[in-house]
Amino acid sequence: MNALPWTIYLSFAGALLALVAGARSAAAARLVALVTAAGGFAATLVAAAGFVAGPGLQTIVDLPWIGALGIRYHLAADGISLTLLVLTGLAATSGVLFSWNIEERAGEFFALYLALIGGVYGVFLSADAFLLFVFYEIAIVPKYFLIANWGSTNREYGAMKLVLYSFAGSALVLAGLLWAYALGGGKSFALADLVRAATQFSHHEQVALFALVFLGFAILAGLFPFHTWAPTGHVAAPTAASMLLAGVVMKLGAYGCLRVAMPMFPTGFEFWQPTIAWLSIIGIIYAGLIALMQDDFKFVIGYSSVSHMGFVLLGLAAANQQAVSGAVLQMFSHGVIAGLLFAVVGRMVYERTHTRRMADLRAMPLHRRLPFAALTFVLAGLASMGMPGFSGFPAELTILIGTWKTSPLWALFAAGGVLVAAAFTLRAIQVSFFGTTDKSGPATPTTPLHCEPITWPERAGTILLLTATVYVGLKPDVLLQWITPALQSPLMQAVLKGGTP
Repeated sequence: MNALPWTIYLSFAGALLALVAGARSAAAARLVALVTAAGGFAATLVAAAGFVAGPGLQTIVDLPWIGALGIRYHLAADGISLTLLVLTGLAATSGVLFSWNIEERAGEFFALYLALIGGVYGVFLSADAFLLFVFYEIAIVPKYFLIANWGSTNREYGAMKLVLYSFAGSALVLAGLLWAYALGGGKSFALADLVRAATQFSHHEQVALFALVFLGFAILAGLFPFHTWAPTGHVAAPTAASMLLAGVVMKLGAYGCLRVAMPMFPTGFEFWQPTIAWLSIIGIIYAGLIALMQDDFKFVIGYSSVSHMGFVLLGLAAANQQAVSGAVLQMFSHGVIAGLLFAVVGRMVYERTHTRRMADLRAMPLHRRLPFAALTFVLAGLASMGMPGFSGFPAELTILIGTWKTSPLWALFAAGGVLVAAAFTLRAIQVSFFGTTDKSGPATPTTPLHCEPITWPERAGTILLLTATVYVGLKPDVLLQWITPALQSPLMQAVLKGGTP
C-alpha cells in the first residue's frame, strides 16, 4: 500500500519532465510519458500484490495541512479505491501508447496528460473531503487544454461545454461539503468525521445536502439529463483524452457518489433513491437509442459510453451489496472497453481514413484495409455488449441481479438497455468494417487505397486492454475479492441497509 502515493508523485514529476523533454524532441516527451505512466501502473500492481482486503479505508499517509480548518493530507485506500487505481494505471499507459503519433507540442500534451492522471490518482486516494475536491479540480483543468489544442471536431465548443458542466458540478459539490462542514461544527474535513457529524443533521438537511453533492458528482458520471457534455467532449477530444474521459474521468463522478454522497447522507439517499434509479434507466435506454441513430462513428461510442455508465449509477441506486459491487466492477470494465473502442475509432480508423462518417467507412470496406482494427473492434464490441468471456458480462449481470433484489421493475427496464447495446454495436461493426459499395457508392476521393499499417505501440496498447477485459471476464473474483470486503465497512453498510422504493 505504501507504493500507492507514488502514483501521484510520479505523475506530477513526469508532467514536469515531459514538458522539459518536449523542448528537445517529441520522442523524448513520449518516452518520459510512457515510463511515468508505466511506473504508476506498476506501483498499483505492487500495492495490489500485497493488499489484504478488509472493511474500511486503510490509512497510508496522514499529515496536517491546513490545521486551522481541520484539513489534512490524508491518503487511504480500500478494495474499491485499489480497483480504480489499477484501472487508472492501465488507462494511462495504454493512452500514451495510442498517442505515439503526437508530434505537435508533444511536451505540453504529455505534461497536461500526466497532470490529469495525477489528479485522478489523488481523488481515488483521498480520505479528506477537501483534499479530494482539490485533486478533483486538478483533474478537470487539463481536459480543457487537451481538447481545445489537440482535439478535432468543434474542439473549442466541446472543451468549453465539458469544462462548464464539470465546474458547475464542482460548485454543487463544494457548496454541499462546506454546508456539511459548517453544520458539523467546522472542525474537520475528514470523510469519516463528516459522516459521523451528518448523523445529527435533520431529515430536510440530509435531503438537500445529498441532492447537492450527489448531483454535483453525477454530472461528471453522465447522469441523464446532464449527460450531453460527454458525447460532445468525447468526439472533440484527441484519442488519448477520449480514452481518459471514458476510462477514468467519468469514474471520478461515480466514485464521488459512492464514497462521499451516499455514506455521508444516507437519509437523503433513501429519499432520492427511486429518482436516481429511473434517471439511470432512462439514460441507459435513451443514450443507446441515440447511438443507434448516429452516422458519426465516434458519436456512437460517445453515447454508448453514457449508456454503460447508466448501469453504474443504477447499481449504486439499487443499494445492496451485489448491485454496488457490480457497479464498481462495471467502472473497471467500462473503463477498459470504452478506452479500447475510442482507440480503434480515433487512432486506428480516423487517423488513417480521415473520416468518421459511417456512410463513408461503409464504402471502403475496412476489414480488408485494416484487419487488425476490425478484429479489435469486433472483440471490444462483443465485450461492450456483455458477451460471456469479457468483463462486461459479470459486471452487468451482477448489477441486474442486485437491482432485481431491490426492484424487479428497475431490472426489467434496464435489461432493455442490453438489447439496445447489442443493436447499436452490431450496426457499428457491420456498417463501419464490413459494409459494401453496393449500398453506399464508391469511396470518397480523399480515402487512401492503402492505409498505414497498425504500429507496434497500437498493438501493444490493444493487447494490454484486451488482456484486462478477458482476464476479468474469466476471473471477476480477482476484483470482487477486493470490492466486496470494502462494502462491509460500517459507513457503507449504513447505505446498503437503506430504504427500498
